Amino acid sequence: MTAGLLAFHRVVPNSTGRVGSLLETFLPWLGLVIVVLFGWALLRRSATALVALLLPTAAWTHLFGGLLLPVGESGPHDLIVVQHNVSDENTDPAGTARALADAGPDLIALQELVPPALAVYERTLAADYPYRAVRGTVGLWSRHPLSGARRLDIKPVGVADPWSRGLRAAVHTPHGEIAAYVAHLPSVRVGVSGLASSRRDESAGLLGEALAAEPLKTVILLGDLNGTADDRGLAPLTSRMNVAQRGFALSFPAALPLARIDQVMARSATVAHLRTLPATGSDHLPVAARVTPR
Repeated sequence: MTAGLLAFHRVVPNSTGRVGSLLETFLPWLGLVIVVLFGWALLRRSATALVALLLPTAAWTHLFGGLLLPVGESGPHDLIVVQHNVSDENTDPAGTARALADAGPDLIALQELVPPALAVYERTLAADYPYRAVRGTVGLWSRHPLSGARRLDIKPVGVADPWSRGLRAAVHTPHGEIAAYVAHLPSVRVGVSGLASSRRDESAGLLGEALAAEPLKTVILLGDLNGTADDRGLAPLTSRMNVAQRGFALSFPAALPLARIDQVMARSATVAHLRTLPATGSDHLPVAARVTPR
């Protein structure tokens, strides 16, 4: 059963309670089931059980083993980017900004920017990141010039409150122009009826349409997408973008990370490595990625 869930998770229906998406959110954790079964097989001294465990082990390795491989050498055209949901309840925005800048990224994408914390981020990052674009509660800080910054309409139907959680800007790097997208998709909730993700899925579809229409060849998407790269609810994005080749970088919740819902994806570029940074005043961990344009 464990091997089947790993190998054929797309077959699990999503029609009732988004069970398929719920499974895919925690899919890597099926590795713990394999560990428990391995211990049981040793306790029983069952050679048959040990041989049978080759099936789920092979399935897990096929899906996630590559994330554990060593990181390759960085190149001269690589961009370092940081993605962080800073939390609208963060009591230390200045310390958070300094911690992110210490990673030395070219781009910093932030979500849940609220006044007066926004002014603190702007002031703290201004020296090293003179170029910025903020739309609603999301923002992008850059070492390189920005142009064409605009708001993205990824608001789901039925959301009545003021809601601006997406932006697009062109980044003029020394190695060419790229499009940077910053997004914060709606939250999901797990309850007795399953996974409530319809608004997140609708917003992902709108974002996917915007990415498909992007004229620039190279695109980087940074955001709190409230979903893992395996979650079929993010298929409008993962079908168009490359995801991280190395690194698990579980980012939420910060106190005990269970899933990576903070994502860096790219088109016509490789996300060579993704890692978490030390905790800040947020309930998310920051993630840093090395992106190599093709």
